[in-house]
Amino acid sequence: MIKYFSFLNLIFIAFLIFACKNIVKSEYPQADWSDVDYSGNNHISQKMDIYLPKNNKEKHPAVIVIYGSGWSSNNKKLSNYQKDVFVKPLTKKGFATISINHRSSNLDSVYPAQIHDVKAVIRFLRAKHKDYNLDISFIGIAGYSSGGHLAALAGTSSNIPSLEGDVGNYLEYDSNVHAVVDFYGPTDLSVFYDCPITKDRNLTSEQKKRVFGDVDNISHIFDLANPIKYISKETPPFLIFHGEMDRTVPVCQSQLLHNALKKNNINSQLILKPDGDHCGNTLMFHHSKKMAEFFYNQYNNQL
Repeated sequence: MIKYFSFLNLIFIAFLIFACKNIVKSEYPQADWSDVDYSGNNHISQKMDIYLPKNNKEKHPAVIVIYGSGWSSNNKKLSNYQKDVFVKPLTKKGFATISINHRSSNLDSVYPAQIHDVKAVIRFLRAKHKDYNLDISFIGIAGYSSGGHLAALAGTSSNIPSLEGDVGNYLEYDSNVHAVVDFYGPTDLSVFYDCPITKDRNLTSEQKKRVFGDVDNISHIFDLANPIKYISKETPPFLIFHGEMDRTVPVCQSQLLHNALKKNNINSQLILKPDGDHCGNTLMFHHSKKMAEFFYNQYNNQL
């Protein structure tokens, strides 16, 4: 009898574990539109998912979100991490959240293909906003690590011909955004490891080649990829997060960007986490909540 009850208990426990797993899975947001092709090329690297808030409004301000991958992944838009740190807090705050893929530097095409894809997304959303219930009076952009770099670059480089590219069918539309959140993204790669915490490291030729291809002209390419180069009076407000213990993208990168923005009288806030590393404990729920509040305030400021 004892063995019989033990067996039933095991079945019951197994049932609970299975049920809990399904509950957790169901808690992740489901896209209202999946695999939207923003380039017209029907390739997974140039598709996006659109999540709408669960409210009764006819249209919603938009925030584009970009994963980190060292510019090397072309299909991380569906990750549960993305949904946790970006989609959940942003849709809860009333934003349509657009989780995008972009071409991989080592699988598809080297830089500047990645920023060309981001610009194509912005133009697509402006052109097709009625189809997806978007309020394009506000388009924000956020990303972490290499995605933070692309978000920052999109924020400072509105309508710079060399960064616009020719991806998609809506080249006549603007690619400007209204606010940027950058989680520990690279900025000035020419001085990437020139920081006390990474003074023992150097960018290798292989690292440079994997992202940029032409290492013989690397200083020029680094300059073109630097968000600081394009800061102007039109640059939107920034919120920047960085961990001071980050040895993957050293904190000096965000300090350089923040100081350059402030020098040009651009609204910028830099939040440093003294024990913060790369990813992990520098992009958690309370950071995501600050991000969503920042976008919400910026949107309401322009109403």
